[in-house]
Amino acid sequence: MENNNMIYLDNSAGSHPKPPAVAAAMAAAINEYGANPGRGNYAMSRRTSAFVEKAREKLADFFHLADPRQVIFTAGATMSLNMGLRGLLSDGKKLLLCGMEHNAVSRPAAAMSDSGMISVCQLFADSCGNYRLADIASKLAYGDISLMAVTHGSNVNGAVVDLPAIAALARKSHTPLLLDAAQTGGLLPLDMRKLPRCAVSIAGHKGLFGPAGIGVLLVQGLELQPLLLGGTGIRSEERLMPRENPEHLEAGSINVAGIAGLMAGLDFVEQTGIEQIYDHSCRLTRRLAEMAGNIAGMELYLPAGGVQLPVLALNIKGLDPAEVAAWLDSRYGVCVRSGYHCAPAAHRALGTMEAGSVRFSPSWFNTMEDIEHTARALEEIARGRRR
Repeated sequence: MENNNMIYLDNSAGSHPKPPAVAAAMAAAINEYGANPGRGNYAMSRRTSAFVEKAREKLADFFHLADPRQVIFTAGATMSLNMGLRGLLSDGKKLLLCGMEHNAVSRPAAAMSDSGMISVCQLFADSCGNYRLADIASKLAYGDISLMAVTHGSNVNGAVVDLPAIAALARKSHTPLLLDAAQTGGLLPLDMRKLPRCAVSIAGHKGLFGPAGIGVLLVQGLELQPLLLGGTGIRSEERLMPRENPEHLEAGSINVAGIAGLMAGLDFVEQTGIEQIYDHSCRLTRRLAEMAGNIAGMELYLPAGGVQLPVLALNIKGLDPAEVAAWLDSRYGVCVRSGYHCAPAAHRALGTMEAGSVRFSPSWFNTMEDIEHTARALEEIARGRRR
């Protein structure tokens, strides 16, 4: 099927299409902001520096973070999460994992644990992908947890954590929080004023409609050790990194064109309305869940209470998820993700470790016609299996 007939339902991996302003902003930035910010005392460098600082202010305002200098630009949510883990944990510390982690959290945690640097306390979500708050409270009550890592919204089945309750537990136990908001940044309201000491990882290329290769780490009330060491444009004569953020955590040249694209995406979210984007995307997901749920042989993996994010995981009994995804693409022009979605912890909770699942993730640019076409495709695939 030609690309212009393609139905893209893999927005949890990365939003597509992008608002036209994103590519335009990136192209313009290459010319207008071509200098390295903070590296030269000439007009273009000063102009680029001013643009980057304005971007920090805009993101701080959007997420209600008091100090824009605590907006750290990264290469993406994976780098942000690694920065949080490596920057907040030192030898002998203990990390609490709550059970729905992406590999961007679980793999660095495993590496740090295997090296003997830290110990990991692993909890497990329930069969709907929701956290057991009583278990978390029990572990925090011992007082030996140095950092708690929490997935705000699952990239597998869309389960959303009770963040106010988690924040209250963290605040009561004086435990720093590392929040993976890759699936929720730009899609759900996130108010840093309501969180305790925390570091929050934001993906630029998902709910904020920016390009790949740009992410953000929001830091509140914490001091992190830098993940990367190198040039910062200031205090170059000193042996170590500057102590103040953002320079303390931003070694090397930052992705100015990516920041420009991210700002255009953020403009789109603000102009369209975060509530409108969420409601539209979830309405499509609920409709797909309803139609798929009426197909014989279909297994759906929903959070308790139904759709919470525009993410739907399912399987057709007797069929490999990879096979279903391949048929959806080649026969019906529907692009979805199959397998483990880089989150085996979530699949262990959902009971889908044998082969993973097929994941559908609509967004603002999808239509109800896309959903109905997809549901009919699933019906035909399932019917073919029954023959």
